Amino acid sequence: QVQLVESGGGLVQPGDSLKLACAASGRTLSSRTMAWFRQPPGKEREFVAAIRWSGGSTNYGDSVKGRFTISRDYAKKTMYLEMNSLKPEDTAVYYCATKIGGYSGRYHDYEYWGQGTQVTVSS
Repeated sequence: QVQLVESGGGLVQPGDSLKLACAASGRTLSSRTMAWFRQPPGKEREFVAAIRWSGGSTNYGDSVKGRFTISRDYAKKTMYLEMNSLKPEDTAVYYCATKIGGYSGRYHDYEYWGQGTQVTVSS
């Protein structure tokens, strides 16, 4: 099993920045992809970004390209999501998740999930 714990959410104004963290524990991550998804109020969960734990290759959802950056600290077993130029439409619960193997943008491909952290962008 893999346990995931998100942190770093909060209330920010449009244009602000915020950095989320996802701490992982449990089984080795070397063969895994880690990802961020988000679920806006009343909407379905959507893909934000993913990173291959070994090698660090990344993928982004179209709505966050150029504004969000996913990264990981191999030694700390922690993944990050740096979010810049935040917009009200970025308001959502942000979840980290992990799956064996390569990238997927489909949430049902991911087997382990964190509890989520709320990000609210409002003036």
